[in-house]
Amino acid sequence: MTTHNKTQTQLIHAPRQAPQYIETIQPPLFRASTIIFKSTAHLFDRHWTDAYDYSYGTHGTPTTFTLGDNIAQIEGGRYCLLAPSGLSAINLVNSALLTSGDEVWVADNIYGPNLEHLNNLQDRYGITVKIYNPVDADSFQPTEKAKLIWLEAAGSVTLEFPDLKNLVKKAQQAKVLTALDNTWGAGLAFNAFDFSDEHLSVDITVHALTKYPSGGGDILMGSVVTRDQALHHTLFRMHAIQGIAISGDDAAQIQRSLAHMSLRYEQQAQNAQILLDWLKQQPQFSQVLHPSSPDAAGHSFWSEICTTGKSAGLVSVIFKAEYDLAAIRKFCDNLRLFKLGFSWGGPVSLVMLYDLKQIRTLENTHLQQGLLVRFCIGLEHPEDLIQDIQNALKQLE
Repeated sequence: MTTHNKTQTQLIHAPRQAPQYIETIQPPLFRASTIIFKSTAHLFDRHWTDAYDYSYGTHGTPTTFTLGDNIAQIEGGRYCLLAPSGLSAINLVNSALLTSGDEVWVADNIYGPNLEHLNNLQDRYGITVKIYNPVDADSFQPTEKAKLIWLEAAGSVTLEFPDLKNLVKKAQQAKVLTALDNTWGAGLAFNAFDFSDEHLSVDITVHALTKYPSGGGDILMGSVVTRDQALHHTLFRMHAIQGIAISGDDAAQIQRSLAHMSLRYEQQAQNAQILLDWLKQQPQFSQVLHPSSPDAAGHSFWSEICTTGKSAGLVSVIFKAEYDLAAIRKFCDNLRLFKLGFSWGGPVSLVMLYDLKQIRTLENTHLQQGLLVRFCIGLEHPEDLIQDIQNALKQLE
Protein backbone atom coordinates (compact mmCIF):
# COMPACT_ATOMS: atom_id res chain seq x y z
CA MET A 1 0.00 0.00 0.00
CA THR A 2 1.24 3.42 -0.88
CA THR A 3 1.89 5.66 2.10
CA HIS A 4 0.89 9.30 1.93
CA ASN A 5 1.01 12.41 4.05
CA LYS A 6 -2.28 12.86 5.94
CA THR A 7 -1.54 16.45 6.89
CA GLN A 8 -3.66 17.97 4.13
CA THR A 9 -6.76 15.96 5.03
CA GLN A 10 -6.25 16.56 8.74
CA LEU A 11 -6.10 20.29 8.12
CA ILE A 12 -9.65 20.03 6.78
CA HIS A 13 -10.99 17.23 9.01
CA ALA A 14 -9.35 17.89 12.37
CA PRO A 15 -8.92 14.73 14.49
CA ARG A 16 -9.67 16.70 17.65
CA GLN A 17 -12.31 19.36 18.13
CA ALA A 18 -12.96 21.46 21.21
CA PRO A 19 -16.49 21.39 22.63
CA GLN A 20 -18.58 23.74 20.52
CA TYR A 21 -20.78 25.40 23.11
CA ILE A 22 -19.92 27.39 26.22
CA GLU A 23 -21.94 30.07 27.96
CA THR A 24 -20.76 33.57 27.07
CA ILE A 25 -22.17 37.08 27.32
CA GLN A 26 -22.25 37.44 23.54
CA PRO A 27 -23.66 34.52 21.50
CA PRO A 28 -21.24 32.58 19.28
CA LEU A 29 -20.60 33.93 15.79
CA PHE A 30 -21.48 31.57 12.95
CA ARG A 31 -20.09 32.27 9.49
CA ALA A 32 -21.69 29.92 7.00
CA SER A 33 -22.66 29.47 3.40
CA THR A 34 -22.66 25.64 3.38
CA ILE A 35 -24.35 24.02 6.38
CA ILE A 36 -23.58 20.34 7.01
CA PHE A 37 -26.50 17.92 7.42
CA LYS A 38 -26.06 15.08 9.91
CA SER A 39 -27.88 12.60 7.66
CA THR A 40 -30.18 12.34 4.67
CA ALA A 41 -33.08 12.26 7.15
CA HIS A 42 -32.06 15.70 8.42
CA LEU A 43 -31.74 16.86 4.80
CA PHE A 44 -35.16 15.72 3.61
CA ASP A 45 -37.25 15.80 6.80
CA ARG A 46 -37.23 19.59 6.94
CA HIS A 47 -39.12 22.44 5.32
CA TRP A 48 -38.22 26.04 4.56
CA THR A 49 -41.11 27.24 6.76
CA ASP A 50 -39.61 25.57 9.86
CA ALA A 51 -38.90 28.10 12.62
CA TYR A 52 -35.15 27.55 12.35
CA ASP A 53 -34.43 25.99 8.98
CA TYR A 54 -30.68 25.45 8.93
CA SER A 55 -30.19 24.50 5.30
CA TYR A 56 -28.01 27.17 3.73
CA GLY A 57 -26.41 30.37 4.90
CA THR A 58 -28.87 32.62 3.04
CA HIS A 59 -31.77 31.09 5.00
CA GLY A 60 -30.21 31.72 8.39
CA THR A 61 -27.68 30.69 11.01
CA PRO A 62 -27.87 30.80 14.82
CA THR A 63 -26.23 34.23 14.61
CA THR A 64 -28.76 35.74 12.20
CA PHE A 65 -31.76 34.03 13.79
CA THR A 66 -30.71 35.32 17.22
CA LEU A 67 -30.55 38.89 15.94
CA GLY A 68 -33.86 38.47 14.09
CA ASP A 69 -35.59 37.14 17.21
CA ASN A 70 -34.32 40.08 19.25
CA ILE A 71 -35.39 42.65 16.66
CA ALA A 72 -38.86 41.07 16.48
CA GLN A 73 -39.12 41.31 20.27
CA ILE A 74 -38.05 44.96 20.29
CA GLU A 75 -40.57 45.81 17.57
CA GLY A 76 -43.38 43.87 19.27
CA GLY A 77 -43.70 41.33 16.44
CA ARG A 78 -43.14 37.58 16.08
CA TYR A 79 -41.21 37.02 12.85
CA CYS A 80 -38.21 38.88 11.45
CA LEU A 81 -36.37 38.79 8.14
CA LEU A 82 -33.00 40.50 7.80
CA ALA A 83 -31.77 42.30 4.69
CA PRO A 84 -28.48 43.98 3.68
CA SER A 85 -29.92 47.50 4.16
CA GLY A 86 -33.07 49.35 5.14
CA LEU A 87 -33.83 50.04 1.49
CA SER A 88 -33.36 46.36 0.65
CA ALA A 89 -35.94 45.52 3.35
CA ILE A 90 -38.35 48.07 1.86
CA ASN A 91 -37.87 46.67 -1.62
CA LEU A 92 -38.50 43.15 -0.31
CA VAL A 93 -41.93 44.23 0.93
CA ASN A 94 -42.79 45.95 -2.35
CA SER A 95 -41.59 43.04 -4.47
CA ALA A 96 -43.38 40.41 -2.40
CA LEU A 97 -46.75 42.14 -2.11
CA LEU A 98 -47.30 44.24 -5.24
CA THR A 99 -48.20 43.05 -8.71
CA SER A 100 -49.45 44.58 -11.96
CA GLY A 101 -52.63 46.60 -11.47
CA ASP A 102 -52.21 47.03 -7.71
CA GLU A 103 -52.52 50.41 -6.03
CA VAL A 104 -50.02 51.46 -3.37
CA TRP A 105 -50.34 54.54 -1.17
CA VAL A 106 -47.37 56.47 0.20
CA ALA A 107 -47.10 59.45 2.52
CA ASP A 108 -45.97 62.75 1.04
CA ASN A 109 -43.04 62.71 3.47
CA ILE A 110 -42.01 59.16 2.55
CA TYR A 111 -38.36 58.10 2.53
CA GLY A 112 -37.24 59.22 -0.93
CA PRO A 113 -35.62 55.99 -2.20
CA ASN A 114 -38.80 54.05 -1.36
CA LEU A 115 -40.84 56.38 -3.60
CA GLU A 116 -38.20 56.07 -6.31
CA HIS A 117 -38.45 52.29 -6.18
CA LEU A 118 -42.24 52.39 -6.34
CA ASN A 119 -42.18 54.81 -9.27
CA ASN A 120 -39.87 52.37 -11.03
CA LEU A 121 -42.35 49.55 -10.41
CA GLN A 122 -45.11 51.82 -11.70
CA ASP A 123 -43.26 52.50 -14.95
CA ARG A 124 -42.23 48.88 -15.52
CA TYR A 125 -45.12 46.81 -14.16
CA GLY A 126 -48.20 49.02 -14.11
CA ILE A 127 -48.45 49.54 -10.37
CA THR A 128 -50.32 52.72 -9.43
CA VAL A 129 -48.66 54.98 -6.85
CA LYS A 130 -50.89 57.37 -4.89
CA ILE A 131 -49.75 60.13 -2.51
CA TYR A 132 -51.55 61.06 0.71
CA ASN A 133 -51.05 63.69 3.41
CA PRO A 134 -49.83 61.82 6.54
CA VAL A 135 -51.55 64.20 8.96
CA ASP A 136 -54.87 64.09 7.09
CA ALA A 137 -56.38 60.60 7.04
CA ASP A 138 -59.15 61.82 4.72
CA SER A 139 -56.56 62.21 1.95
CA PHE A 140 -56.15 58.43 1.94
CA GLN A 141 -58.87 57.23 -0.40
CA PRO A 142 -58.14 53.63 -1.37
CA THR A 143 -59.94 52.03 -4.31
CA GLU A 144 -60.75 48.35 -4.70
CA LYS A 145 -57.30 47.94 -6.29
CA ALA A 146 -55.44 49.23 -3.22
CA LYS A 147 -53.08 46.59 -1.83
CA LEU A 148 -50.58 48.38 0.41
CA ILE A 149 -50.12 51.65 2.28
CA TRP A 150 -46.72 52.84 3.49
CA LEU A 151 -46.62 54.73 6.78
CA GLU A 152 -43.70 56.61 8.27
CA ALA A 153 -43.63 57.77 11.89
CA ALA A 154 -42.23 60.32 11.86
CA GLY A 155 -41.29 61.44 8.34
CA SER A 156 -37.53 61.41 8.04
CA VAL A 157 -37.06 64.98 6.74
CA THR A 158 -39.97 67.16 7.85
CA LEU A 159 -40.78 64.94 10.86
CA GLU A 160 -44.58 65.06 10.76
CA PHE A 161 -46.06 62.31 12.93
CA PRO A 162 -48.94 60.67 11.01
CA ASP A 163 -52.54 60.13 12.01
CA LEU A 164 -51.60 56.52 12.56
CA LYS A 165 -54.83 55.41 14.23
CA ASN A 166 -57.22 56.62 11.55
CA LEU A 167 -54.94 55.62 8.68
CA VAL A 168 -54.67 52.06 10.02
CA LYS A 169 -58.40 51.88 10.67
CA LYS A 170 -59.19 52.97 7.12
CA ALA A 171 -56.68 50.52 5.71
CA GLN A 172 -58.14 47.65 7.72
CA GLN A 173 -61.66 48.50 6.60
CA ALA A 174 -60.50 48.49 2.98
CA LYS A 175 -58.41 45.31 3.51
CA VAL A 176 -55.23 47.16 2.63
CA LEU A 177 -51.97 45.93 4.14
CA THR A 178 -50.10 48.45 6.30
CA ALA A 179 -46.30 48.74 6.26
CA LEU A 180 -44.63 51.14 8.68
CA ASP A 181 -41.10 52.45 8.25
CA ASN A 182 -40.29 52.35 11.95
CA THR A 183 -36.67 53.52 11.75
CA TRP A 184 -37.39 56.78 13.60
CA GLY A 185 -39.14 55.05 16.52
CA ALA A 186 -36.71 52.08 16.47
CA GLY A 187 -39.28 49.97 18.31
CA LEU A 188 -38.63 52.16 21.37
CA ALA A 189 -40.89 55.19 20.95
CA PHE A 190 -44.05 53.09 20.62
CA ASN A 191 -45.19 49.54 19.84
CA ALA A 192 -46.32 49.49 16.22
CA PHE A 193 -48.11 46.17 16.78
CA ASP A 194 -50.19 47.48 19.69
CA PHE A 195 -50.29 51.27 19.74
CA SER A 196 -53.76 52.20 21.00
CA ASP A 197 -56.40 51.35 23.57
CA GLU A 198 -58.12 49.46 20.75
CA HIS A 199 -54.92 47.42 20.23
CA LEU A 200 -54.49 48.64 16.68
CA SER A 201 -51.58 47.12 14.82
CA VAL A 202 -49.76 47.57 11.55
CA ASP A 203 -49.14 44.46 9.47
CA ILE A 204 -45.44 45.03 8.80
CA THR A 205 -42.66 47.13 10.22
CA VAL A 206 -39.48 47.89 8.30
CA HIS A 207 -36.48 49.10 10.27
CA ALA A 208 -33.14 50.37 9.00
CA LEU A 209 -30.93 48.63 11.55
CA THR A 210 -28.18 50.79 10.07
CA LYS A 211 -29.37 53.55 12.40
CA TYR A 212 -29.97 53.04 16.14
CA PRO A 213 -29.46 49.26 16.42
CA SER A 214 -26.03 49.53 14.77
CA GLY A 215 -25.17 52.73 16.61
CA GLY A 216 -21.74 53.14 15.04
CA GLY A 217 -22.49 54.44 11.57
CA ASP A 218 -20.58 51.47 10.13
CA ILE A 219 -23.02 48.58 9.55
CA LEU A 220 -25.71 48.41 6.86
CA MET A 221 -28.76 46.23 7.57
CA GLY A 222 -32.55 46.23 7.50
CA SER A 223 -35.36 44.18 9.02
CA VAL A 224 -38.94 43.23 8.13
CA VAL A 225 -41.07 42.26 11.14
CA THR A 226 -44.56 40.76 11.13
CA ARG A 227 -46.96 38.99 13.48
CA ASP A 228 -49.01 37.03 10.94
CA GLN A 229 -47.40 33.73 9.94
CA ALA A 230 -48.93 33.55 6.46
CA LEU A 231 -47.74 37.07 5.67
CA HIS A 232 -44.30 36.19 7.02
CA HIS A 233 -44.13 33.15 4.74
CA THR A 234 -45.07 35.29 1.71
CA LEU A 235 -42.24 37.67 2.52
CA PHE A 236 -39.84 34.84 3.43
CA ARG A 237 -40.46 33.14 0.09
CA MET A 238 -39.50 36.29 -1.81
CA HIS A 239 -36.56 36.75 0.55
CA ALA A 240 -35.28 33.30 -0.51
CA ILE A 241 -36.05 33.74 -4.22
CA GLN A 242 -34.10 37.01 -4.33
CA GLY A 243 -31.18 35.47 -2.43
CA ILE A 244 -31.28 38.17 0.23
CA ALA A 245 -28.66 37.50 2.88
CA ILE A 246 -26.52 39.28 5.47
CA SER A 247 -23.07 38.71 6.89
CA GLY A 248 -22.81 36.84 10.18
CA ASP A 249 -20.14 39.31 11.26
CA ASP A 250 -22.49 42.24 10.65
CA ALA A 251 -25.30 40.49 12.55
CA ALA A 252 -22.98 39.88 15.50
CA GLN A 253 -21.92 43.53 15.54
CA ILE A 254 -25.53 44.74 15.70
CA GLN A 255 -26.42 42.09 18.27
CA ARG A 256 -23.59 43.44 20.43
CA SER A 257 -24.97 46.99 20.16
CA LEU A 258 -28.55 46.15 21.11
CA ALA A 259 -27.79 46.07 24.84
CA HIS A 260 -27.22 49.82 24.94
CA MET A 261 -29.49 50.93 22.07
CA SER A 262 -32.21 52.33 24.34
CA LEU A 263 -29.63 54.28 26.36
CA ARG A 264 -28.19 55.85 23.21
CA TYR A 265 -31.67 56.54 21.82
CA GLU A 266 -32.77 58.36 24.96
CA GLN A 267 -29.53 60.34 25.24
CA GLN A 268 -29.71 61.51 21.63
CA ALA A 269 -33.37 62.40 22.10
CA GLN A 270 -32.52 64.45 25.20
CA ASN A 271 -29.74 66.22 23.30
CA ALA A 272 -32.19 66.96 20.49
CA GLN A 273 -34.66 68.51 22.94
CA ILE A 274 -31.98 70.87 24.25
CA LEU A 275 -31.07 71.92 20.72
CA LEU A 276 -34.75 72.24 19.81
CA ASP A 277 -35.36 74.84 22.51
CA TRP A 278 -32.29 76.82 21.41
CA LEU A 279 -33.01 76.60 17.69
CA LYS A 280 -36.49 78.06 18.20
CA GLN A 281 -34.89 81.26 19.48
CA GLN A 282 -32.66 81.81 16.45
CA PRO A 283 -33.87 84.57 14.08
CA GLN A 284 -32.46 82.90 10.94
CA PHE A 285 -35.11 80.15 11.03
CA SER A 286 -38.72 80.57 10.03
CA GLN A 287 -39.66 77.16 11.38
CA VAL A 288 -38.20 74.44 13.60
CA LEU A 289 -39.64 70.95 13.08
CA HIS A 290 -39.92 68.26 15.73
CA PRO A 291 -42.95 66.11 16.72
CA SER A 292 -42.78 67.17 20.38
CA SER A 293 -43.31 70.84 19.50
CA PRO A 294 -46.92 71.88 20.25
CA ASP A 295 -47.08 73.72 16.92
CA ALA A 296 -45.78 70.76 14.89
CA ALA A 297 -48.00 69.09 12.31
CA GLY A 298 -48.99 65.77 13.85
CA HIS A 299 -48.01 66.76 17.40
CA SER A 300 -51.33 65.54 18.81
CA PHE A 301 -50.85 62.16 17.12
CA TRP A 302 -47.32 61.88 18.53
CA SER A 303 -48.40 62.75 22.06
CA GLU A 304 -51.27 60.26 21.90
CA ILE A 305 -49.20 57.33 20.60
CA CYS A 306 -45.72 58.02 22.02
CA THR A 307 -47.09 58.18 25.54
CA THR A 308 -43.63 57.92 27.11
CA GLY A 309 -42.62 61.14 25.37
CA LYS A 310 -39.84 59.41 23.46
CA SER A 311 -38.63 60.77 20.15
CA ALA A 312 -35.56 60.26 17.99
CA GLY A 313 -32.61 62.66 17.87
CA LEU A 314 -33.70 64.48 14.70
CA VAL A 315 -34.52 68.18 14.38
CA SER A 316 -35.11 70.05 11.13
CA VAL A 317 -35.07 73.79 10.52
CA ILE A 318 -36.37 75.86 7.62
CA PHE A 319 -34.30 78.94 6.92
CA LYS A 320 -36.04 82.21 6.18
CA ALA A 321 -36.63 82.77 2.47
CA GLU A 322 -33.95 85.49 2.36
CA TYR A 323 -31.27 82.78 2.63
CA ASP A 324 -30.59 81.21 -0.75
CA LEU A 325 -28.98 77.88 -1.55
CA ALA A 326 -25.49 79.36 -1.61
CA ALA A 327 -25.97 80.69 1.93
CA ILE A 328 -27.28 77.37 3.24
CA ARG A 329 -24.38 75.52 1.66
CA LYS A 330 -22.00 77.98 3.29
CA PHE A 331 -23.70 77.34 6.64
CA CYS A 332 -23.30 73.58 6.30
CA ASP A 333 -19.69 73.87 5.15
CA ASN A 334 -18.81 75.97 8.20
CA LEU A 335 -20.06 73.40 10.70
CA ARG A 336 -17.26 71.49 12.39
CA LEU A 337 -18.82 69.02 14.82
CA PHE A 338 -21.78 68.32 12.56
CA LYS A 339 -20.55 66.26 9.62
CA LEU A 340 -22.25 66.41 6.23
CA GLY A 341 -23.73 62.96 5.63
CA PHE A 342 -26.84 60.83 5.34
CA SER A 343 -28.28 58.52 8.02
CA TRP A 344 -28.46 58.96 11.80
CA GLY A 345 -28.21 57.02 15.05
CA GLY A 346 -24.41 57.01 15.34
CA PRO A 347 -22.24 58.86 17.87
CA VAL A 348 -21.36 61.68 15.45
CA SER A 349 -23.90 64.42 14.71
CA LEU A 350 -24.81 64.85 11.05
CA VAL A 351 -26.33 67.57 8.90
CA MET A 352 -28.07 67.44 5.51
CA LEU A 353 -29.79 70.08 3.40
CA TYR A 354 -32.94 69.68 1.28
CA ASP A 355 -35.04 71.67 -1.15
CA LEU A 356 -38.60 70.77 -0.20
CA LYS A 357 -39.84 71.65 -3.69
CA GLN A 358 -37.85 68.72 -5.02
CA ILE A 359 -38.94 66.10 -2.49
CA ARG A 360 -42.61 66.89 -1.86
CA THR A 361 -45.60 66.39 -4.15
CA LEU A 362 -48.62 67.85 -2.34
CA GLU A 363 -49.14 71.40 -1.22
CA ASN A 364 -48.10 71.58 2.42
CA THR A 365 -49.54 74.69 4.01
CA HIS A 366 -48.05 73.80 7.41
CA LEU A 367 -44.52 74.27 6.06
CA GLN A 368 -42.89 77.66 5.62
CA GLN A 369 -41.17 78.62 2.38
CA GLY A 370 -37.42 78.16 2.43
CA LEU A 371 -34.64 75.60 2.35
CA LEU A 372 -34.52 72.89 5.00
CA VAL A 373 -31.59 71.60 7.03
CA ARG A 374 -31.92 68.42 9.09
CA PHE A 375 -29.76 67.92 12.17
CA CYS A 376 -29.18 64.33 13.30
CA ILE A 377 -28.04 64.69 16.88
CA GLY A 378 -25.27 62.39 18.09
CA LEU A 379 -23.69 61.88 21.49
CA GLU A 380 -21.57 65.03 21.71
CA HIS A 381 -22.33 67.46 24.54
CA PRO A 382 -25.33 69.57 23.42
CA GLU A 383 -23.64 72.85 24.43
CA ASP A 384 -20.79 72.08 22.03
CA LEU A 385 -23.29 71.36 19.25
CA ILE A 386 -25.09 74.62 19.93
CA GLN A 387 -21.81 76.52 19.76
CA ASP A 388 -21.00 74.82 16.45
CA ILE A 389 -24.32 75.93 14.91
CA GLN A 390 -23.92 79.40 16.35
CA ASN A 391 -20.48 79.81 14.82
CA ALA A 392 -21.75 78.67 11.41
CA LEU A 393 -24.72 81.08 11.59
CA LYS A 394 -22.38 83.98 12.28
CA GLN A 395 -20.69 83.32 8.96
CA LEU A 396 -23.95 84.19 7.22
CA GLU A 397 -24.21 87.69 8.67
